[in-house]
Amino acid sequence: MKNAKLLLLMCGLLFVSASWAQTVVTGTVTDDQNIPLPGSSVVEKGTTNGVTTDFDGNFSIEVADDATLIISYLGYAPQEVTINGQSSISVQLLPDATQLEDVVVVGYGTQKRSDITGAISSVKSEDFNQGVVTNPGELLQGKMAGVNITSNSGEPGASQNVIIRGIGSLRSGTQPLYVVDGFLLDNSSSGFATNPLNFLNPNDIASIDVLKDASATAVYGSRASNGVVVITTKRGKAGKTEMNLSLSTAASSMSNTIDVFSADEFRTQVAATGGALEDFGGNTDWQDELSQTGISKNLNFSMSGANSEKFSYFASVGYQDQEGILKNSDLERYSGKLNMTQKAFNGRVSIDYNLTATHTENLRPSINSTISDMLGLNPTVPTYTNGEPTLLNTNALNPITRYNIYSDEAVNNRILASISPSIEIVKGLTYKLNFGVDYSATNRDRQYKPYTSVVNESDISNGEVIATINENSNQLTENTLTYNWSQDVHNLTVLAGHSYQKFMDETRQFSYRGFADNNIEPIYQDQSSSDEYPTSVSSSAVKNELQSYFGRVNYSYNDKYLLTATFRADGSSKFGDNRKYGYFPSFALGWNISNENFMQDSFFDNLKLRASWGQTGNQEIPSKITQASYSEDRLISGGQSLNTYPIDTDATSIDGYPYGIVFTRLANPDLQWEVSTQLGVGLDFAMFDYRLSGTLDYFSKTSSNILLEVVPADPVEPTATYWDNIDDMKILNNGIELALDYNSDASRDFSYNIGGNITYIQNEVKDSPYSVLTTGAAQGSGQTGATINGYINGESIGSFYMFEFEGIGADGLNLFKDTTGDGAILDDDRTVVGSAIPNFIYAYYLNFKYKNFDFGLNFNGVSGNKVYNHTKMSLFTKAQLSRSVNTTDFAVQFPNESTSNSNTVSTRYLEDGSFMRLNNATLAYNLKPEQLGLDDAFQNIRFSITGQNLFTITDYSGFDPEVNTGSTSGGIQTFGVDYFTYPKARTFMVGLNLTF
Repeated sequence: MKNAKLLLLMCGLLFVSASWAQTVVTGTVTDDQNIPLPGSSVVEKGTTNGVTTDFDGNFSIEVADDATLIISYLGYAPQEVTINGQSSISVQLLPDATQLEDVVVVGYGTQKRSDITGAISSVKSEDFNQGVVTNPGELLQGKMAGVNITSNSGEPGASQNVIIRGIGSLRSGTQPLYVVDGFLLDNSSSGFATNPLNFLNPNDIASIDVLKDASATAVYGSRASNGVVVITTKRGKAGKTEMNLSLSTAASSMSNTIDVFSADEFRTQVAATGGALEDFGGNTDWQDELSQTGISKNLNFSMSGANSEKFSYFASVGYQDQEGILKNSDLERYSGKLNMTQKAFNGRVSIDYNLTATHTENLRPSINSTISDMLGLNPTVPTYTNGEPTLLNTNALNPITRYNIYSDEAVNNRILASISPSIEIVKGLTYKLNFGVDYSATNRDRQYKPYTSVVNESDISNGEVIATINENSNQLTENTLTYNWSQDVHNLTVLAGHSYQKFMDETRQFSYRGFADNNIEPIYQDQSSSDEYPTSVSSSAVKNELQSYFGRVNYSYNDKYLLTATFRADGSSKFGDNRKYGYFPSFALGWNISNENFMQDSFFDNLKLRASWGQTGNQEIPSKITQASYSEDRLISGGQSLNTYPIDTDATSIDGYPYGIVFTRLANPDLQWEVSTQLGVGLDFAMFDYRLSGTLDYFSKTSSNILLEVVPADPVEPTATYWDNIDDMKILNNGIELALDYNSDASRDFSYNIGGNITYIQNEVKDSPYSVLTTGAAQGSGQTGATINGYINGESIGSFYMFEFEGIGADGLNLFKDTTGDGAILDDDRTVVGSAIPNFIYAYYLNFKYKNFDFGLNFNGVSGNKVYNHTKMSLFTKAQLSRSVNTTDFAVQFPNESTSNSNTVSTRYLEDGSFMRLNNATLAYNLKPEQLGLDDAFQNIRFSITGQNLFTITDYSGFDPEVNTGSTSGGIQTFGVDYFTYPKARTFMVGLNLTF
């Protein structure tokens, strides 16, 4: 019996050992010209067992006898090789005809690039901008033709303007629609003063696709008139399990300072103006005193992988702390990410889970006051006296004191979670549910600690707190059916879907004043409302709903002729009962010319012609504006009122005048969607074995049914303004985009990649019934409301409209050009003198690789635009200098100028905004773990040094020509006005990335 058991055991062991028999396979991987491909991936299919080829393209791997190897290399089509007992193999990889096989994320799905009929630009994670990056927009700057990305300022996490193919709206928003892993975000403010996209950790992003024309965007209908930015986060990959740890630290400083007078120069210049010099005996550089070297830290850890073909995961945690270059300026973020995919029933059922959670803390200084002090404060004032910040006059704070008593801190918690189950009902027909929630809560406290040395401003002398609470929720439910059918040369994909999205935004604000000066921050003190310091409370709640029905048909014949047709119907609660729904069609054709027989001997590897037409909508307008609104009104003591009448005609007191109900907003059930109609023609090409590739596009975009808050022509109206669609008015954008990329032979020790893009855009406001719609207005004493730029009929968007400065007259006052020739300088002498929007947007890059080293440079720039230097107009005047306020030599360029001369809005303060910037430079070294005997622990070790904003070539005299204050005038967004803008930083970062 014992012998029988022993025999069975031995047979079992032999069976198991036979089942797990291993073979060592060696081989070589080359390209189509038999040149070795070092760094190729060789993976045993269905396992995590894999190696990479050495510098000669050789590899050795131990696998099962019946294994299948997957061999791949970037830019080449992967191959599968079945071993069948072989011990040596040679594999030749062919160029990946395509980039064409690259998968591009489009609305509600993906497509091969060869099948795309619309204008879509894509950037993968390996091509993102490097360095200290807080939000996705910074990853893309300069990377795509037709996409102009500008930061509002140099503040950590600053908001950005992302303009895709020109500005096409007045009041209803210029930002694109953002889609994160299939979830459509809301562009409403989350209560954060900085970018609402800061909740995304850039290290978690795998790719960003920008949909630019109507063919690509129309499936998103109502919110796609400004383009769509599709962000896809990382997921686990089959056959590849890894962990990644990245660490970096960076130092930032002001990239440029403004040459204001030194203390000695200041003393001389004030005396020369005949002003009264206030000399405190010091010698202070306030730009240096109020700025700092900002230290940033970044730590990210991720895990990803897949358990066979059924389950994959990606999980990460991240921490970022970015100090600004102004004191009391900091952005700190904790993030977590979990993406999972589970499949069952041979892949017919699939469930995707996506979860993003962040906690962000944002500390901000009083930016306008700080910039004003940096440039204008008397340089003879010593920073400290007897160890304390020097006391200024009773109505001004030493900015060092402001840093100590003022704070503006916002804390945001945000969760974006979605689940997307799908099931293949029958072959080719798949149903998918996409359900998700985006919830954001922000507490923001702005406070002044009591400072009794300032007696003329009660918010400072008595202390103040303004507490704001924001809660935003965004719920999305989408149902789609997708049918894929292929037969011979025919390929058809049909998509049909329904979407429902509900938004709820709540805001509560409390304002308190009058606190004890006891070294306890006001936010932690009790405060009782009093007649002297009453508590102010305000709140609002907005609920919006959006329901949509959409469909799309993609058809291709023989991979040569392509057709895309899309239709979407959107209903929004923002519009009136008569016009709730908007209807948005699009059509596109594509011709893969390179697949034609007559192109077989052509030098083109790829040549495709695209053409599209379509319409998209815009509903980014305030809520409730189509609904009537009322308020109470009553005669005010000491005032007048025409809204109420006395019940008793002999009334002699206010009691005889009851409260009356008056309109504050009129109902407008006919208010309808703003519509963007786009026409585009594009050419995609590649040649020299795909070494040189590019795209050339022409586009024309016309916005109509313009939404605007207008003043009634009839003075007898119950409200001062109302919302309407402006008949016949249009905003036109026409342009050409060109993008080129060249790759050398990547298998050599030295290789390179160069390329770039350029966009030319013309804009025009057409058939406007208004002489000028102000977009930029002056601020400050005696200037508030004066037009700087606006929308003017027949002119470019953001045109500067002002007097032309011709110098200083004999009387010491401004001379302006008499454009009408009537001998008087009046408002009608103002003319269009340029635009805030550039005609040319360009970028180019150079990437070099030598063995384990790589070095990359990224440049970007604009041309053809102007910037209005409002900071110069406010501060750098002879009148200011005569009052012992510091300036630059701009204030004394005219010796005969009178100190009583006004700083009128004019071309005196208008400057060329063109620039070219070395935006990013990175030097890195990939250390092979086997060189240190660590190949059992690490897959790769990478060291890098990155510089950001290393230099800028420009004639602009301010801190930086790339400005956009982010402000509005009458609800219309401002462009190209530099008003006390937070300076840009120059940053150097050292990073370490470990893959194991």
